[in-house]
Amino acid sequence: MTLTTDTSVSQAPRLGAKPADTLLPVLRVIPPECYERSNRKALLLVARAALIWLAVLAGLVFARSWYLVIPLWMVSGLAVSGLFVLGHDCAHGALFESKELNRTIGRALMVPSLHIYESWVIGHNRIHHGHTLRQGMDFVWHPLTVEQFRALGTFAKLRQRLEWSAVGAGLYYMRSVWWNKMIRFTPPQRYRDAVRSDRRFLLVNAAVGVALTAGLTLLAGGGPISALWMVTKLLVVPFVAFCTVIGSIVYVHHIAPDIKWWPRRTWNSYHGQVEGTTVLRMPRFINELFFYNIMVHVPHHVDVRIPCYNLPQAGAAIIEAFPEIDHRSFRVTDFVRSTRACKLYDFESQTWLRYDGLALHAART
Repeated sequence: MTLTTDTSVSQAPRLGAKPADTLLPVLRVIPPECYERSNRKALLLVARAALIWLAVLAGLVFARSWYLVIPLWMVSGLAVSGLFVLGHDCAHGALFESKELNRTIGRALMVPSLHIYESWVIGHNRIHHGHTLRQGMDFVWHPLTVEQFRALGTFAKLRQRLEWSAVGAGLYYMRSVWWNKMIRFTPPQRYRDAVRSDRRFLLVNAAVGVALTAGLTLLAGGGPISALWMVTKLLVVPFVAFCTVIGSIVYVHHIAPDIKWWPRRTWNSYHGQVEGTTVLRMPRFINELFFYNIMVHVPHHVDVRIPCYNLPQAGAAIIEAFPEIDHRSFRVTDFVRSTRACKLYDFESQTWLRYDGLALHAART
């Protein structure tokens, strides 16, 4: 069966009025083979993602004209995202059979996106996956209430409006997720040594990357300005492009007019992991080269142990048993429509609101 139907955001089917409280009914329909891991498949995916990234970097080294550099920057954001998605799978312990292989390769895969592996494990695995769309717990794209928005200062209100607009996903991700929850993150005591070790690993590799890029430019006859430009062209702009891509992807996974956020007292795992995300169909070449099935997001949230290369099969099984799950084709127009509708949130009525406090669209019950 196909994974998606062409349904608009406002018409996307949501689950029934009395959903289950646990994930057990969904877990039971996932075929056992979806949990099988293959080091060979994983290594081939990693090698392909690395080659694509290196090819884009090589193109940027030799590109001089703006009409070549700008498209390569756009592709660089996708290429870094591909490495990151595979590293994210490693952080769940899902990509490789070996725990040590997952950690070793996962740390390396997250260097181009400047992510600290163990910090990601804590924030993403334990908090985002443990409390998806739970008020006051899930920090990723957590909406403000009307009262919270009105209490903001002028600058904070402008920033909120920008970050929750169609062009602000990258800025939101860079500030709220990467900077606040990754770089500035102070881990609990029991995780502190692991986070510090991975932070040193990231800083050393990032410094080496900057030094090599600048040094080779100088050796090739370029001056300090050329070296600074090459660092910007090869490392800085691709990182910004990555934040834009991954911020937008995380947004469409969990924010839409029909997707509810839940008060703490009424939240359960079924609400968060099944109702709180989607299965989206992307063009095949984009999915296979850059996103590695992460858009098939419901089975990933139901059980993070499923490797990315088995998510389509798991998603098909879940949709066959639960056809009311939100599954549709990804459209940029749906993303834009969501950014227009989803500004503030009333957690008691579970309704998305405009900045003036008026409801634009009530989530279906």
